[in-house]
Order: sequence, then structure tokens, then C-alpha cells
Amino acid sequence: MLTLKIVSPEKIIFSGEVDSVLVPGTLGEFEILTDHAPIISTLDAGRVVYDVKGTKKELHIVGGFVEVKKNDVSLCVEV
Repeated sequence: MLTLKIVSPEKIIFSGEVDSVLVPGTLGEFEILTDHAPIISTLDAGRVVYDVKGTKKELHIVGGFVEVKKNDVSLCVEV
């Protein structure tokens, strides 16, 4: 299980537990699962898809960055 926090300059978009997160990295989409290696990456325009208890939610972003460490995923995005 991952703890995901998605923030934009205006507000906190989502905060909670998820099973996975798919993000639009600069070199292509990549998926973050439980026990993912620590990483910081920029994000391009595209979609963020996160799985909350079997329900997929989608957010379209203009860009931002992601940080993963110890099953905590933080996304700072512009929507």
C-alpha cells in the first residue's frame, strides 16, 4: 500500500492510500507500486492514474514532479 499526496498551487487534490500510481515521466509513463525504489522525477503533460481500492481515478496535468520514498508518493502538479 502506498500513501499518495497530490498537491497543486491552489489546493490539495488527493491525500490517501492507493495501490498504484501511473505518472507521465519526462522519458515516458512509469508506474509506482509498493516498495518502489526512492526517486525524484519531473513530469510532463499527461495523465496521472491512481488506484483507490480497485477504483481507478484519473487526473490530467500540465506538468510537475514526483518524489517517492518509503511508500510515500508526493506529486506537485499543475492542472
